[in-house]
Amino acid sequence: MKGIDGIPALRLEVLNKYITKVEDAKDLFFVNLFPSQDYASDTIRWILEYDGMAGMTPFVSPGSPAPVLGQDDWVYGEGSARAAFWKEKVFLDETMLNNLREPMSDQKYWTAERQLTRKNNKLIARSRKRKEWMIAKMFFDGQFSYQIQGGAKFTVNYAVPSAHQVVLSGNDRWWTGTAVGTTSDPMRDIIDWLEIYKDDVGSDPQYTLMSQKLLNELMFNGNLQELLKKSTFGEGDLFKAPKRVLKALLGIAGELTIYDETFDLTSWLSADLAAAATDIYVENALDFEAGAKLRIWNTTESTSIYEDLVIASVDAANDKIVVSTGPTKAYKAGQSRVVMKKRYLDTGTISMFRTDIDGETVAEFMNAPFGNNRQWGQKEDRKEEWDPEGVWLRVQNKGLPVLYQPECTFTAKVADF
Repeated sequence: MKGIDGIPALRLEVLNKYITKVEDAKDLFFVNLFPSQDYASDTIRWILEYDGMAGMTPFVSPGSPAPVLGQDDWVYGEGSARAAFWKEKVFLDETMLNNLREPMSDQKYWTAERQLTRKNNKLIARSRKRKEWMIAKMFFDGQFSYQIQGGAKFTVNYAVPSAHQVVLSGNDRWWTGTAVGTTSDPMRDIIDWLEIYKDDVGSDPQYTLMSQKLLNELMFNGNLQELLKKSTFGEGDLFKAPKRVLKALLGIAGELTIYDETFDLTSWLSADLAAAATDIYVENALDFEAGAKLRIWNTTESTSIYEDLVIASVDAANDKIVVSTGPTKAYKAGQSRVVMKKRYLDTGTISMFRTDIDGETVAEFMNAPFGNNRQWGQKEDRKEEWDPEGVWLRVQNKGLPVLYQPECTFTAKVADF
């Protein structure tokens, strides 16, 4: 192997220019919604603002000094956390590289070119999805956990008021499994939450997010169907344009958006798993969540052989996943892996938020410096390998989303599907 000379696609300037040309997937809602800023340190600090967000300049007597902005009206706090760091790499073997450099035929060249493009696109897309996940977690859960230097697990909390993080219980839930909650009233709930939001923020939310399943269940809600009979909308209008009709009936001023996008998380088993055992030890359990479906399979067998389990709890500190019912087969560490498919927004959760107040953004993504040459934002690099010969492609990024005005987000867990 003569190194990677003569392969234009693997030049650093080409790799990083390619990142800017790859369009964000349509399922990435948050990454383009808020601006990014370069921050001088990997310890991110930001100001939290409560109350007075929709205030106005006070009257004063002529000749008297001007009051200081925020001194009397606003309530301040400070957030601080280490930036999160994420990266991933993929290996290009010598056969592929030789086909890219001196192809024996056009067919071999284009096959290698497509392989490189697919691997590169996957690296870039997965890195962007991590950023999407961080911002979504900030708005939906008000917190998320990640690893910091030394492998320690850290949780950043954005101090969202508890009144803006509602969890309905018992029969107040809109749906409990397959049944409608006997004391539930979705329309009353949404109207009440909108009133709380406007009282705290001073304006309506710009976005209301929910799953398609949640929207579908609302369409068949008995109280809503009765209201339709007395309104200018008919049932036909509801099924033709459900978002438009529900917005009008519920008084939602902003955009009603269906957000059903999912992500996959995988990890290898770090200890053998016996049949029927419920404690599953993996290499990294940090992002796994209780209630989600967990698929497990032995990678030495056919990929069609797997078992689906349900996560009961997660012990991230010990990288342990507890499932409600153990698998029927035994699985070996290093040969078997688990995958969790999860929605950014839980199927039974509704979210409302704003992106700005009085022209000021409520959130930003702070890029932190990383690498020996101190760089910001998503970057790609490569390194040659001697044995086996080939090249590693690597994508890295470092940063943290910050939420300046925690009252601008509101989430409610309303149903168990």
